[in-house]
Amino acid sequence: MAEEKTAFNLVNIVVTDMEASVAFYRRLGLKIPDADPAWDDVHRSAKMPDGIGLDLDAAGFASKWDQGWRGGPGVVLGFSAPSRDAVDATYADLTGAGYRGQQPPYDAFWGARYAVVEDPDGNAVGLMSEPDPARRAAPPSA
Repeated sequence: MAEEKTAFNLVNIVVTDMEASVAFYRRLGLKIPDADPAWDDVHRSAKMPDGIGLDLDAAGFASKWDQGWRGGPGVVLGFSAPSRDAVDATYADLTGAGYRGQQPPYDAFWGARYAVVEDPDGNAVGLMSEPDPARRAAPPSA
């Protein structure tokens, strides 16, 4: 059996002013659709033509999906994992090699298996399986 590997697929920017950030990136030409009103203040997503996603999350919301978030603005690089088990295995491999874990693997409210580790400079790197709609739950309040 071939080893399951992750693939880079997302840049997540944690922002202090959602509307200002949306306006800025729209002005640069990104197509960022309006979100469900329940999410407008905390999360927006855009898909790029090359398949890389851009997510904007409010600074206060980041700690709802990453218990190790250090607060304030920042960037999370996202890697897609081919399976839920691959999220766990990749997290275990990286933390076992000495990299700091911010968020151990868990079943996230949006239906994916999710974890966050830090690269050598302390940048957050998210590991996420494909979301399973059957595993979705209401998001925590911001």
